[in-house]
Amino acid sequence: MSLNTQLVRSLKAPARPTWEEPPSKVGLTAKSGFLLLCCLGVLGPLWIVIVTSLSPKPVIDRAGGLVVIPQGITFVNYTELLGGGQVSRAIMVSVGVTLFGTLFSMTVSVLAAYGLSRPGSLGHRFFLMTMLATMFFGAGLIPTYLLVQSLGLTDSYLSLVLPSAVSVFNILVLRAFFMGISPELIESARIDGASDLRILLTIIMPLSRAVLAVISLFYAVGYWSSWFNASIYLTDQEMLPLQNVLIQLVQKNTEAPTGLQQAVRTGQLSALGLQMAVMVLALIPVAVASPFVQRHFKKGMLTGAVKG
Repeated sequence: MSLNTQLVRSLKAPARPTWEEPPSKVGLTAKSGFLLLCCLGVLGPLWIVIVTSLSPKPVIDRAGGLVVIPQGITFVNYTELLGGGQVSRAIMVSVGVTLFGTLFSMTVSVLAAYGLSRPGSLGHRFFLMTMLATMFFGAGLIPTYLLVQSLGLTDSYLSLVLPSAVSVFNILVLRAFFMGISPELIESARIDGASDLRILLTIIMPLSRAVLAVISLFYAVGYWSSWFNASIYLTDQEMLPLQNVLIQLVQKNTEAPTGLQQAVRTGQLSALGLQMAVMVLALIPVAVASPFVQRHFKKGMLTGAVKG
């Protein structure tokens, strides 16, 4: 074998330890088959939900339920859902709660994490131990509900944000990341006369874009997917977020959102198609946001978890 051929093969093949044997064809086939099954298990149900939501009512009726192979595409379910009424209002509620809740939670979490990352801060150890205790001990559902009720937050959008606004785990991850930033940068900024707020905004946060993106995604997905707070704190049907409307459609077998029952009864729309369309609408924001944060996920989580 010539030197050039060996050089080309060494550049193409990844480095492998001398003690590790190359994988056999059977092993590679088994791994590939297992990964393919995992992908089918994840993408298969998603494909069925999307195809059913885009299928006309006669196709759904002929299939006897969920549609696997598309036989015509229509967007009538989405146009009817987004044309006004309970679902469109629920989408606006979920978007508003997610945006406001994520901004509020990130503000509180970043400020708390920065304060806890400074060893000389006032009450540093006391507040840290208090937060850690809340991860293992909670007041329970009834005291929490009574507290929300006594504050006058029932039937208010604030009840969807404040009871679950802060995650101690996220604060600890941010704190560990902040502690890993070079102290010399902070000290030099202090010598130049920078305040703590300016240090946080101009030094700490720009260097922490990866972990901030990941924690923001955690909060946003949590608010978007949350349904429990709305189910116990809200009694007005017009204030319900999208996830609670989805529960009413699927779990409680409600035929259709308010205003669409007549179209379902007359055979213009399929109740199952509407249910699948609402499920797709609930999945779209997470599916769109995840790829943009994915490149920060490994760096943000591992760096924040290993240090501190």
